[in-house]
Amino acid sequence: MTTKMNLPRILAGGLLAGLIMNVGEGVLHGVILANETGLLYEKLQVPVPDAASNLPLLIVATFLLGIGAVWVYAAIRPRFGAGPRTAVIAGLLVWGMAYVYSGFYLGNGYAGIIPVSLAWLPVPWGLFEALLATLAGAALYKE
Repeated sequence: MTTKMNLPRILAGGLLAGLIMNVGEGVLHGVILANETGLLYEKLQVPVPDAASNLPLLIVATFLLGIGAVWVYAAIRPRFGAGPRTAVIAGLLVWGMAYVYSGFYLGNGYAGIIPVSLAWLPVPWGLFEALLATLAGAALYKE
């Protein structure tokens, strides 16, 4: 059993996973939830964040999440074995730590401020997104 992780493959797979997640997040927040998000900003009477400064940060953070997903896959691979089953386990871990946590945090921590749909719709969306992205990124990983 090898104990070294292949960092170049983690980065390659992670960038692919991050790309898939970024596309998914763009569709979710830029199309599906865009109107409701705009209404929330109007209701709160705060300006919409400047896309030129905000969007790059969100994109980088999502690529880091993709890299983290493939790193989790590589880290648990020796225990669970290579393949899609282990990628699904890694994807579920990432989903729980990122998406489910965020749903509880926004839905409960900002109850009455953030609409339920803005807090919780990303959670099931993220399940599909995290699993697909981790499966794709893990497919590129080899030790």
